[in-house]
This record gives sequence, C-alpha cells and structure tokens, in this order.
Amino acid sequence: MGSNATPVDVDQLIGLNTFGVSVARLDYSPSCLSPPHTHPHPHASEVLIVLEGTHLVGFVTRNPENRLFSKVLNKGDVFVFPFGLIHFQYNIGHTNAAAIAAASSQIAGVITVANAVFGSNPPINPDFLEKVFLLDKKVVEDLLKNLVSPAKLQNRN
Repeated sequence: MGSNATPVDVDQLIGLNTFGVSVARLDYSPSCLSPPHTHPHPHASEVLIVLEGTHLVGFVTRNPENRLFSKVLNKGDVFVFPFGLIHFQYNIGHTNAAAIAAASSQIAGVITVANAVFGSNPPINPDFLEKVFLLDKKVVEDLLKNLVSPAKLQNRN
C-alpha cells in the first residue's frame, strides 16, 4: 500500500470556499511516512486524529530554539501542528495506520523540506549546500542525484 492521502479541499468540494478548512484521510503501510514538511498558506495549522495504528509525530519550533516536540500516538489520540512549523508523521507500528488531518486553510498546500532544498529546479548551487549543511561534496552530489520524491519515499518498505 505505501501511503496515500485522500484530500478534501476547495479543489474537490467548491462548497468549502471561504470556510478556511480542508481535510485529508492519511493511510500508511508499516514504516511509511510523511516526510518533514510545512504548509505555506497563512495560518494553516493542522489537527491530526488517529483512526488506526501507531504514529510517531512531531514538529520543530522556529529558530533559534529549533525544539522538537514529538509523541507516539495511538487510536483516538489527537495532535496539533502549529502553522508554519516543519512537521512529520511516521507509522512505527507493524500494521496499517490511518488518520484524519484537518487544516485551517481551504488549500493548505505542502512544501517538503528535502525536495525544496535538494530537488529545486534549477538546483541550488552544490557548493552552497556543502557549506550550509557541512556536508562532503560527494554526499551533496548523491542527494542531488538520488533524491527520493515524497511519493516514492512513502511507497517503499
């Protein structure tokens, strides 16, 4: 199965226009995930409600603290991702997992961190990436060459 997001936002249901809300059902096979990402639209906070499975979730606060808040969630648990913060979900269980994610934006959008940095078009200068991330040139080259898209990452086991 990998993972699958079934969105319901203003693009699917025009009646949501001006309501400032969108919803998605998230389904994950064991070990599948939503990589670190953020929602670019203003005030797009997200509420996650676990339907099944065991999810490791978390978010990182803004600079300079960069404090990680994470928790293991089970069926019936709820977690809130504040707007503008990088966050993730990961099925750490041995069975399929499902959740409902609701965002306070009619189209929350998504920016996946790794894709934005190592998968931009045109690419960010590799010398810059080496310096800013303190990485070896070969590592940066490998990341730029072999970046796994969120869809591929979510579907591998």
